[in-house]
Amino acid sequence: MQGEISHKGKVISAQDGVVKVEIISQSACSACHAAGLCSASEAKKKEVLVQSYASFAPGEEVNVFLRRSMGMKAVVLAYAIPLFVVLAFTVALFYLGVGELLSGLAGLAALGLWYFVVYLLRDRIAGGYAFTVEKIIN
Repeated sequence: MQGEISHKGKVISAQDGVVKVEIISQSACSACHAAGLCSASEAKKKEVLVQSYASFAPGEEVNVFLRRSMGMKAVVLAYAIPLFVVLAFTVALFYLGVGELLSGLAGLAALGLWYFVVYLLRDRIAGGYAFTVEKIIN
């Protein structure tokens, strides 16, 4: 599927139109033959809830898809806007005559406020992300 981000996963449970899938998010170097010896490689297990009325069985291998535009939206919310918030507060306060230390601390406080607002709006934000799931056919 073009224009989509996909991850392989394993179905944990499937009931009432909701499929719980465990995906393993891996760093780019985790496939390296020396990954076990290197501390740079990492893999994290994540659980994703997907609305699907297709029939899935626990243990079944599937692909989980997300539109690429939704991935970019997540990057903007998690990285781009917070970077702008920190820089804007820090630079603005510094040019208003507040010292470097207080400007930097205010920038970090604004960053904390941004992530707190995102946390409060997490259900609304999550509603904008639609995952799809598809069986892997060998």
